[in-house]
Amino acid sequence: MLDRWTMPLTQTPLRLMANGLAHTGVRPDQVTLAAFVVGMLALPLLAWQAYTAALVVILINRVGDGLDGALARHVGRTSDAGGFLDIGLDFVFYAAVVMGFVLADPAANALAGALLLFSFIGTGTSFLAFAIMSARHDLERPRFQRKAFYYLHGLAEGTETVLALVAFCLWPGQFSVLATLFAVVCLITTATRLWGGYWTLARLSGDRS
Repeated sequence: MLDRWTMPLTQTPLRLMANGLAHTGVRPDQVTLAAFVVGMLALPLLAWQAYTAALVVILINRVGDGLDGALARHVGRTSDAGGFLDIGLDFVFYAAVVMGFVLADPAANALAGALLLFSFIGTGTSFLAFAIMSARHDLERPRFQRKAFYYLHGLAEGTETVLALVAFCLWPGQFSVLATLFAVVCLITTATRLWGGYWTLARLSGDRS
């Protein structure tokens, strides 16, 4: 929901970082993989209840997630392969963070963590399924031209997910409550994406059944 406003604000600093990084010869996919490796450190750090350190690596991962695309555009190396790698590793990273909180306190966090992972399945599959179908119909991305995939808007997008992860780290004792609330937001997002995606594709194919 917030991506349409936050994404334009991040483009200038990301372009500046990409410009500096381009001179080093680093490739976009290398940034993607490095950000993923750093982000995955959140899992053991959270399990050890090192919440501040986990927050740092989570934020580094999110910066890297934006930087790889900015670098790819700067050096003219955007590709479907890079977009696929980026989104695939994103979902693994999100699940790893939730798993880290579950391991930190299984008795308190396991149920809420399971619910949040369940909701992530819905947001992830609705996101990717619509991206596949939109490619078949050559749909445009009017608000997110810099994304590798077309996807429908929802309450839970990238910005909301980052804010949720930050909140989990800042108030780990409230993970169960915060995770449950965010899971509800994700489930609403899944429902609206499925509804909107179905009717969008039905109109394109002329299917009203």
